[in-house]
Amino acid sequence: MRFLHTMLRVGNLQRSIDFYTQVLGMTLLRTSDNPEYKYTLAFLGYEGGNPGQAEIELTYNYGVDHYDLGTAYGHIALAVPDAKAACDRIRATGGNVTRDAGPVKGGSTVIAFVTDPDGYKIELIERPGAV
Repeated sequence: MRFLHTMLRVGNLQRSIDFYTQVLGMTLLRTSDNPEYKYTLAFLGYEGGNPGQAEIELTYNYGVDHYDLGTAYGHIALAVPDAKAACDRIRATGGNVTRDAGPVKGGSTVIAFVTDPDGYKIELIERPGAV
């Protein structure tokens, strides 16, 4: 088995594409519009996505501008070489840092958190050497 993607429902597809490409540095890999069933998909990722890396699938359902995230969703995680520098860059591009870089409670791993325009949490985990 191989991890392929994580799907997130979004209220404004272009706003979300802009966040994941301009703020987090992903590449828009492909889109698919299905007017008959009233949804559009956008797949984003790093290094060309699958099969080398998993992707994010953004799903826009026509006419739905927000979702209740519920209490079960946690976060997605991204490796970064320097969490503080990543937070600085994210802030500079208009992103929302909700937890500054620092050690995880009870440990030494440096993490930070940001949220996307729909409120989804993204954890940044410092991994020296991460691209």
